[in-house]
Amino acid sequence: MKRRCGWIQAAQETPARVVWARNGAATTVCPKSMINPQSMEWIEAYLARRRFGETGAEGMHARQVEAFLILDRELGVASAGPNSGQRSGRAQQVQDA
Repeated sequence: MKRRCGWIQAAQETPARVVWARNGAATTVCPKSMINPQSMEWIEAYLARRRFGETGAEGMHARQVEAFLILDRELGVASAGPNSGQRSGRAQQVQDA
């Protein structure tokens, strides 16, 4: 129960505490339990499109476009580094909590 994995019901009944933190972002649930086959597909498709210089949203579903925009924003924040002053909205929410 150390990491409060999301798929283990008993883990969710334990007191909330930070189990992962990096560059101003933190979570009280193991981040691996948040990754599913669909999110892995979006990450792989995003990286492939980036590698081949594809831009635009033609032929993409709205959820995929949203996922790509989030990945693009978070990659920019991660690339800027922890001391750049840039923060994602989620990281700011975690800090404010």
